[in-house]
Amino acid sequence: MRTDSTRISEEARAAAKKYIESEYGKEYYENRYYKTKADSQDAHEAIRPTYVDLVPDAIKENLTNDQYKLYKLIYNRFIASQMSAAIYDTLAVKINADKYNFRANGQTIKFKGFMTLYVETEDNEKKEEFANLPSLFENQELIKENIEAKQSFTEPPARYTEASLVKALEEKGIGRPSTYSPTITTILARRYIEKVQKQLHPTELGRIVNKLLIENFKDVINVEFTAQMEEEFDKIAERKRRVEKGDIRILWTF
Repeated sequence: MRTDSTRISEEARAAAKKYIESEYGKEYYENRYYKTKADSQDAHEAIRPTYVDLVPDAIKENLTNDQYKLYKLIYNRFIASQMSAAIYDTLAVKINADKYNFRANGQTIKFKGFMTLYVETEDNEKKEEFANLPSLFENQELIKENIEAKQSFTEPPARYTEASLVKALEEKGIGRPSTYSPTITTILARRYIEKVQKQLHPTELGRIVNKLLIENFKDVINVEFTAQMEEEFDKIAERKRRVEKGDIRILWTF
């Protein structure tokens, strides 16, 4: 599908509601609408399963392993998008010991909500660790059992993965949903980059080509040019782009 829309039909919304309430209970359903980006290709609906009744595990034997994984991801994400939020009980503890200050963060899940079905993982993003803490009260005296010392250093930005590269392209307005995959496939096939443990590393050929392009085509090889070109294409598609040619004003359309 050529879409990055978050819009779904009322028919799909009703089907999701029926399934969630019957499978998990009414408290798990929440009628959710998501804001679509201004430059989103919203002609189509969001990517979703055609029939909610076709549960991934029920049709697994009729699919290849890759088909099953992809369908399950789409199915679970769609259903989860219409489920209630998860609820956590969180606790932040500050401990004073002589001239030292320590801090502990803990949380327990009170209601799983959409996390019953789907939890999104984020590439190369370290989240603050939460531990299971005992019941504590203010000014309680604690007994030290042991202290684990850890040293950390400032690290450079992580290398792109395919997912994080697509996210960066999306944020900078480069390309559209239909071009993200071909773009990555092309630079891999031409050996400008290589995949090492899911991370994308530039090859020597890629570095040389990149250097030559930047030195000789500064006006073209830059983020602003590509994003501006995509914006112009959108204007043409929407019949908003006009070009003057002599005394004649031409409306560009397809």
